[in-house]
Amino acid sequence: MALRVDYEGSNDVGVFCNLTNSYCLVGVGATQNFYSLVEAELADVIPVVHTSVAATRIVGRVSVGNRKGLLVPNATTDQELQHIRNALPDEVKILVVQVKIRRVDERLSALGNVIVANDHVALVHADISKVRFTS
Repeated sequence: MALRVDYEGSNDVGVFCNLTNSYCLVGVGATQNFYSLVEAELADVIPVVHTSVAATRIVGRVSVGNRKGLLVPNATTDQELQHIRNALPDEVKILVVQVKIRRVDERLSALGNVIVANDHVALVHADISKVRFTS
């Protein structure tokens, strides 16, 4: 399945979305048309979570995840973390074993730019020596 969309006139959809096999994060502030298109394609399969991460709408740029978890920068607020946790239905949490959401204390905070991952492997920017997690 492929869906052609733009986010408020920007073709950089990956900057504003983080799509995995278990959930889709969409940055707040998009037009209702964008949300409607994404939800029409995905809502029957996975939850579509409207959220900000680190007080920005560029959720695809500042977060990275797979069906097992999600990494967000240390600047992510407690309210944002709680909203994301609450938006994932219980069956998704069980299906994925545990969706772990972690803050990462890292100078390179645009995690979506410096880490790519699937369910088996992650490719990490060479300047990230050791990831430091906080709850």
